[in-house]
Amino acid sequence: MNKYTVKKYTENDYKTWNDFIAQAKNATFLFHRDFMEYHKDRFEDYSLLVFEDKRLVAVLPANKDEENVYSHQGLTYGSLVYKDTLKLSSVIEVFKGILYFLNSNTIQKIQIKLIPSVYHQKPSDELSYALFLSEAQLIRRDSLAVIDLSNSYILSKIRKRGVKSGINNRLIIKEVDHFNDFWNEILIPNLADKHQAKPVHSLEEITKLKALFPENIRQFNVYQNEVIVAGTTIFESSNVAHSQYISGKEGKNELGGIDLLFYQLISEVFKNKRFFDFGISNESQGRKLNEGLSYWKESFGASSVIHDFYEVETSNYSLLNNILI
Repeated sequence: MNKYTVKKYTENDYKTWNDFIAQAKNATFLFHRDFMEYHKDRFEDYSLLVFEDKRLVAVLPANKDEENVYSHQGLTYGSLVYKDTLKLSSVIEVFKGILYFLNSNTIQKIQIKLIPSVYHQKPSDELSYALFLSEAQLIRRDSLAVIDLSNSYILSKIRKRGVKSGINNRLIIKEVDHFNDFWNEILIPNLADKHQAKPVHSLEEITKLKALFPENIRQFNVYQNEVIVAGTTIFESSNVAHSQYISGKEGKNELGGIDLLFYQLISEVFKNKRFFDFGISNESQGRKLNEGLSYWKESFGASSVIHDFYEVETSNYSLLNNILI
């Protein structure tokens, strides 16, 4: 029914997959198999490869949970990944082939978390159109706080005062190769006290990922008299520096450490990136907004970029028939 062939990923596809990710127009290092598989014990992989004849044209990072497939629950974003040579009409056909494959394998629904536009190498909204045609349902919408570093941005007065406090308190910012201090002294205690939660990545996991992706995962700490008072973990891709974790030591935030840290990251360390992504301030599947956290990010000059999540019935592949005229 389709000129495209869909198959499930196997370990034999490791090099083929990673070589493709390196050339795709909407991929980041999160889609490298080494990153995807650091928590493979928690997810049943159901990633897909799409071929035209023997030529790989698209991949879908995904996992399976009971009768549904997700792209991918262990990643911040997922979605269909493809090269810029794949045209809109072909993406529609590829997605139809994926829905048909899933439906034929008794998968009832697929949930897709789109890749936020700032992470695209080139405009890559073809799948959004295919989702519309297949009557996918919007089930969640988060808002990223992003600074476009190619345009002017203005720090608020309160952020400038925070930066000045950090300087006056003689705080020192260092990039370090380990995560022990930040995880054990700040991040883990703060998440436990404030949210009764743990970091998504354990100390062992983030250390392993740093060894695998040393240029993409970076840790910046703030010190007062050689004692850590704040820090952030940055996931760096070609266009974007994303703050994966942000936290300050309880009772030390008035020192201005976090404000000084992000001012230096934005104005110096990552000034040549296109975007700086503070991440979301949403809770409850996107239906609640942490106003204070959102304001703090916006006061650096950030504004909103939407991150959408869709669910589509696999039987809706038939809706993609007779679309092209």
